[in-house]
Amino acid sequence: MSDAHGVARDQLRAFIERIERLEEEKKTIADDIKDVYGEAKAMGYDTKIMKKVIALRKKDDQERMEEDLILDTYLAALGMIEGPADQDSDAA
Repeated sequence: MSDAHGVARDQLRAFIERIERLEEEKKTIADDIKDVYGEAKAMGYDTKIMKKVIALRKKDDQERMEEDLILDTYLAALGMIEGPADQDSDAA
């Protein structure tokens, strides 16, 4: 086998080993996060809501406002909340 093949093989092995280490670290972190949620649940917190709060904190204000508007539009269309069109027809 030529040196080029040996170098490519060594690089590939190095990439694979780095990815494997990172995957293991990711698993460890995921387990740690799961433990924190378990602690919070034991203290009486609603972990489902905590996850939503974390997801919302990742978004900027503009993105969050757009999603809220779309959600309200869909809920109003399904009659789950009163929307602007419903308010107009109530006044008539």
